[in-house]
Amino acid sequence: MNSNQKLSVKEGWVSIAGNVVLFVAKLWAGLASGSIAIIADAWHTLSDSLTSLIVIVGTRISAKPADKEHPFGHGRAELIAALIIGVLLFVVAFNFVVESFQRLSEHRQIHYGTFAIVVTAISVLVKEAMARYAFIVAKKTGSESVKADGWHHRSDAISSLVILGGIYLGQHVWWIDAALGMVVALLISLAAYSILRDGMRTMLGESPEEELKETISEVCRRESMLDLKPHHFHVHRYGDHIEMTMHIKLPDNMTVFDAHEIATRIEKRLLEENQIVITIHIEPAGFTH
Repeated sequence: MNSNQKLSVKEGWVSIAGNVVLFVAKLWAGLASGSIAIIADAWHTLSDSLTSLIVIVGTRISAKPADKEHPFGHGRAELIAALIIGVLLFVVAFNFVVESFQRLSEHRQIHYGTFAIVVTAISVLVKEAMARYAFIVAKKTGSESVKADGWHHRSDAISSLVILGGIYLGQHVWWIDAALGMVVALLISLAAYSILRDGMRTMLGESPEEELKETISEVCRRESMLDLKPHHFHVHRYGDHIEMTMHIKLPDNMTVFDAHEIATRIEKRLLEENQIVITIHIEPAGFTH
């Protein structure tokens, strides 16, 4: 594995260790107080360990080199891991809704103790710290699965914060515990939607950011001394490996040899400076679609 992949794996193990400790503390507090919201939040935290394990496995698979069956490498294993995390979040949210409705039907009021308050407050701080650590690693490595793991941590921190606020209302409103379970489910569903949307967009292919388009245009000008009007960009990401196609326009009377030389220089420069493997389609300047 390269340094970025090692960072992703490290984030996964840190997440697993932190989540297991928090799960035990939350479950203890939930059972002691009888709070379905805290117990559900505990299992939500434990599910984070599963998603972190998926991050580790996905990263290790994506580190495998290209082969005959996978000529662009295994980098999209990370995207598949992120999609699995998103689906798991939806499952957790659905379970929260079911358990909350069951609690409403019981008409039972919860009396939270000091231990439950302390554990929930600590969980908010720890999970937010884990989320920020995951986002830092994701920004440095470009890993979608680590980013998804970070959102999972943040959704857990938010749900614990909501529960903490509800604890102070619990002695006055009997149904607050069940209502908090539904609020937590909504927050988790929103995080799951964001993860699945970003993952599927990358899997389907995308247009490059405007900043990247400007970078490519500058390389084209520098390597050809011409206005090539680069257009029709398509990006396909495979983890750290990026494949791209684009069209450029060259003078109508330019020889095939000279056109090939310009395209080759651009391809080599983008690979060296931006780690992008690009395929260029050449059009005569007078050609219109």
